Formats: sequence, structure tokens, C-alpha cells
Amino acid sequence: MSNLPRAIGRVALVGLVLNVVIGSSVFGLPAVIAAKLGRASPWAWLAAAAGMALVVLCFAEVASRFQVAGGPYLYARVAFGRLAGIEMAWLSYLVRLTAAATNGNLFVIYLAEFWPQATGPVESRIILALMILPLAAANYRGVGTGLGVSSAFTAAKLVPLGLFVIAGLAALSIGEAVPESAAVDASLGTWLEAILLLVFAYGGFEAALFPLGEAKDPRRDAPVALLAALGFCALLYILVQIVVVATLPDPSVSARPLADSARAFLGSAGAAMLAIGALISVYGYLAGAMLVVPRLTYAMAEQGDLPPRLGSVHPRFRTPYVSVTIFAVLTWVMAASAGFLQNLSLSAVSRLLTYAAVCVALIVLRRRDRRGAGDLDRPWFRVPGGTVVAVLGLVFTAVLALRMNLRELSLLALTLAAGLIHWWRMGGRASPSPSRASRPSPPA
Repeated sequence: MSNLPRAIGRVALVGLVLNVVIGSSVFGLPAVIAAKLGRASPWAWLAAAAGMALVVLCFAEVASRFQVAGGPYLYARVAFGRLAGIEMAWLSYLVRLTAAATNGNLFVIYLAEFWPQATGPVESRIILALMILPLAAANYRGVGTGLGVSSAFTAAKLVPLGLFVIAGLAALSIGEAVPESAAVDASLGTWLEAILLLVFAYGGFEAALFPLGEAKDPRRDAPVALLAALGFCALLYILVQIVVVATLPDPSVSARPLADSARAFLGSAGAAMLAIGALISVYGYLAGAMLVVPRLTYAMAEQGDLPPRLGSVHPRFRTPYVSVTIFAVLTWVMAASAGFLQNLSLSAVSRLLTYAAVCVALIVLRRRDRRGAGDLDRPWFRVPGGTVVAVLGLVFTAVLALRMNLRELSLLALTLAAGLIHWWRMGGRASPSPSRASRPSPPA
């Protein structure tokens, strides 16, 4: 039975998914994608959304079987065994750690709009520490506090983005677009590289599944939250890219594309609004990450895959306080030691294996249902043509995985090797029965 209180309702879960998806990407990637694809760049966001829809549908069905913490780690453990679960946990933690670090990096970049010295080596590290410490403290004190902070930042980040899109489209409707930039003759490989980066923009939803042990009705709420968030994000991202491409003569040279775009049709006040919006968005993302990621190490300790100390629950605040502290420290170290694009690309490619594993898990768990094997609940949400959708999701992730470079492959190999050593040190196959993870636990 989980020792954590069930405090996350459906609306809060939707907000949490949005918060851990919408972070640095919408403020930093429009320039990167425009550099690769030029005027055609909005289509890359649409193509990435279509591919990610296959993956999200698989997650929605698999998640609707479970009521306890763990997310992809738990799903892989139940579907494939302890080794796969531990490997998935290492990959998931690497993804979330690099994603949080990426957002920390972009916070410093956008802060330079107001304070140019922010990007200095000493100044940036101090800023990162001052960002992370209050969020760690809020989540140390309770899930309600952490969830409240996350929800507030979700609402706050959507306001400037919504105003940017509305004002930008209004400006375009009255002919205030700039002359079109030169067309980019992009190869298929360039398109795939762009879509691989956009996996980062649409990703993160899987992290919101880590704390489902604290959700009030996770089997029903998880599919709703995942699908609603994907549809909203796809629309928002495409419209943002359209406005950026139409209002900047060369978006690729901009370090802060949304702020520079807003300056074109809203003046300096608009640029300041978007820079502040980026800071709010990134900080909100970190607030969400600080809430969800420590629940992964908590879940592993609960299943016997980490020392019990990492699953310790604070006697007063009822939070996994040791896991919160460790994640906060590691986020600072990663952000302080690597740049925006380095952390972004590593996060994007790492999660491809996570997505592929859950697509396969859908097929495996359905086959188990047909055989009447195991004691899993049947899914509350069932994807029409689920096996076909899962295979197409696998093809999507496999094609993108071929774009990984040597550095990324090396880091992934090291992560998987660490997971293998972890599995061996924890006793190999010997572990508590996976059925404990799959059965629902009663509300605390």
C-alpha cells in the first residue's frame, strides 16, 4: 500500500501534464527548427504531433491499468520483468534530469534579456541554485504544496503564450508580416533531425505518470489528461511557430525567438512580456519536475529495486523527502555542467527507448489478457486497433533513433550498463512479485 496521500484530481492531473510538457521547448526551439526547415517549419510540429499521438495512445491504455506510482518503470517491470523495469527507470531518470537541466539553462538565457551578466559562469550557477532551492523546499513540505505551486505556474505560463498567439495572428491578419525569409532546401535527414528535437517539445507527459499513486482516480484520469494535453500542445506549438516565422526575417539567428517576434508587433513591452513568460514557463516546468521525478525513485524503493532509504516518507509532511533532495542536487549539477542544446538533444533521444518500451508493453499486456494470465486489471481505456497503433509507434521511434550521434549513443550505453549493474547488485531476478505493483492500492 502506498504511504503517500491521494491528493491529485483530474483537473490537477491535466494541469500537471501540461506543466511538465510545456517548458523551455516552445521558447527555444522555434529558432532551431526554423534554421533547419525555414517556412516549412510549422509542418514539422504537426508531423511530430502525429507521431507522438501514436505513443501517447499506447501510454493512455497501459496507464489505465495501474493505480500506483512508477509510470514507465512500473509498466516495463510488469510487462517484461525486473531487469527491464530497472533499465527503464535509469532511462526515465536520465530523461527527466536532462530535461530539467535544459529548462534551467533556458531560464538563464531568457534572464539575460534583463540582466546580460546572467549567463556568466559564476552568475549562472548561483541563479540555478536560487531557482531550485525554493522548489525543493516546497515539495519537501508536502504534495499539496508542490501541486499548488505547479498548478499556479501552469496557469501563469499559458497567459503570455496565449496573448502572443492572439496578438501575432491579429498582426498577420492586417498584413504586418515581414518579408519571407529564404526557403530552406531541407533533406529527409534534416526533417528527421528536426522531428527528433520536437520529441523533446511534446515529451514529458510520461513524467506526470510517476505520481499516480497520489491521484484520486488514476485509471480514468490518466488517459484523459494525456490526450487532452497532447491536443492542446500541438495547437499551441504550431501557432507559435507560424507567428515566429511570419514576423522575423531570420528566426534562426535569434537566441530568444518569441521575445524577438513579440518585439516586431508589440514593441519592447511585448518582448519583455514574452521574456517574463519564458521565465515563468521554465520555472513552472521545474516546479512540476520537482514534484513528479522523486516519485520514480520512491516507486523503485517501494518495489524493492532501490534501498528503502530512498523511499523514506517524511513523518510529518508525508513526502519522499530523500528523493526530492537528491533530484534537486543532481538537477543543479547537470544544468551547471552542460548547455541548452546538449541537454535538450540527450533528453530527446533518451526518451525514445522509453516510448518504444511502452508501445511493446501494450502488445504484451493485451496478449496476457487474451490468455487470461496474471492478475492485472483490464484497461479502463482501450485504443482502437491498439496493436497496429503500437507497431506504428515503434516504427516512429525507431526511425528517429537512427538519427542519434555517437555522443548520445555512448551516454545511452553507459546508462543501460549502469542499469544492468544495478539489477545485478540488487539480486538479479530475485524481487518482490510484480503483482504488488499492478494491483490497485486503496486511498490513503
